[in-house]
Amino acid sequence: MLRIILFLVLIALSALGASWIADQTGTIVLSWDVWRIETTLPVFALGLGLLVVASLLVWSAVRGLWQAPTRLRRARRARRTARGRDAITRGLLAIGHGDATAARNHARVARRLVSQDPLALLLHAQAAQLDGDADRAQRVFRTMAERADTRLLGLRGLFIEAQRAGDPAAAVAIAEEALKTSPSSIWASQAALGFRCARGDWAGALAILDRNAASGRIDKALYRRQRGVLLTARALELETSDRDLSRQTVMEAVKFAPTLVPAVVLASKYLSEANQMRRAMRMIETAWLAQPHPDLADAYAHVMPGDSALQRLARVEKLSEKAPGHPESAMAIARAALDASEFARARDALEPLIAAPTQRVAMLMAEIEHSEHGDSGRARAWTLRAVRALHDPVWTADGYVSDHWRPVSPVTGRVDAFQWQTPLAALPSSRPPLVEADVSDQIAEETPRVEALPAASPGGESKAQDDAMSPADVEAASFGTIPMPDETAAAPISHTEEDKPGAIPDVIPIVRAPDDPGVDDSPQNDEFAEDDSAAARQAGGLRGLLSRRGN
Repeated sequence: MLRIILFLVLIALSALGASWIADQTGTIVLSWDVWRIETTLPVFALGLGLLVVASLLVWSAVRGLWQAPTRLRRARRARRTARGRDAITRGLLAIGHGDATAARNHARVARRLVSQDPLALLLHAQAAQLDGDADRAQRVFRTMAERADTRLLGLRGLFIEAQRAGDPAAAVAIAEEALKTSPSSIWASQAALGFRCARGDWAGALAILDRNAASGRIDKALYRRQRGVLLTARALELETSDRDLSRQTVMEAVKFAPTLVPAVVLASKYLSEANQMRRAMRMIETAWLAQPHPDLADAYAHVMPGDSALQRLARVEKLSEKAPGHPESAMAIARAALDASEFARARDALEPLIAAPTQRVAMLMAEIEHSEHGDSGRARAWTLRAVRALHDPVWTADGYVSDHWRPVSPVTGRVDAFQWQTPLAALPSSRPPLVEADVSDQIAEETPRVEALPAASPGGESKAQDDAMSPADVEAASFGTIPMPDETAAAPISHTEEDKPGAIPDVIPIVRAPDDPGVDDSPQNDEFAEDDSAAARQAGGLRGLLSRRGN
């Protein structure tokens, strides 16, 4: 609106000026040598205006001819840039849907047209990564790292390539260099933190975490949780070398992460040794309310050394009341009742879980059958059922499971990655739970009660056991040494000479045990009878190991 008003005012002033000039009288005379021009003022003003317009036109034409080569070069450069940007766009889209050939062709065009464009370098590097050409990708990322505008991006690319090549020393060096270039870089900070944790440099990891919190890169709640995790890892490492420092560290860890299970278990152990039982019990109860865990139940049961099995059972029942209906509460009561020889109480606790038992529930039922009635048949039936049962929750992170808690993920280096949950690989059985129960009961009914399983001779022939074996010999022969289901579900953990108590164990992937299809009674399957008897002995060993651990 303002522009319209100004335009109308300008027109009005122009018209006023033109009418004023037209009303003027008199003549204007211009004399130059022999030239003499005499005219009126309106005509002179009109001629002067035309002369100015003509001069401007001539100047524009001369200037246009003079700058024509520059404009042509700029237009050609703009067309090349447009074509290069189009190639970059198409190349990035090709990388997005995994077309390596198209990405490589577009990267070649972009490199030829706009070689200095940062996006062209990025496209070239990602195309090389998609092709699997690590050397070419590293050369491009190194070029990007030498430029000021793409240095951080180049360092990140080199960091990823070092990780893919399995060179942790180069990766951590690149992350440290990226931190010097940009202290606010989140990926570099997390990478350096993860590598320090992997090396057991808890002091360095805590320093990085404090720096991240001071710069505002992580919120206060996350900082407190991660600091508690790192302090717990440090306390576990110092448990066998410096117990006083370990105790101070874990007590500080509990202040930052009061629901972290490993921290609470270790802190309650130290408090119990210092005769601070009530404080230890309150600490465990707080963590139990957040997430029931078998380690918490075990620590709560043994918080007072010297108590009888019945006293431990009463204490565990009190703890279970804080999470009624939770499977861990039921299994904790059953475990304590078994230790106290209260078999009826153990059965009642596990009754809601029998319809769809997990491995731990099945093994507890096997122990109840063997300990209460000495029924080896039903005990073996429950043990075989445990092989096909659902997995119990384990410490898992990024697709890996561990038999102990770890502070960081071995895959991503993420702090506090391990969670107590059922692993994704633990798929449920294809048969309904009720069908499995019927099959197990049938096995228990049809299996004769024997005092010992036959041992296979090297030549494949079985030797009958003596009917007059002692109960200890019966248990030793019937329940051999075989890992429990949760241990057979994962590959064995390798230990080196440097392993020591309290050290963080290796992390192993979980492998689902296959379902047992059963044995056909047809004559053509007689040749597998020996293998089936060996499998039965191994299945019986699950129960034996659990019984010995319980004792």
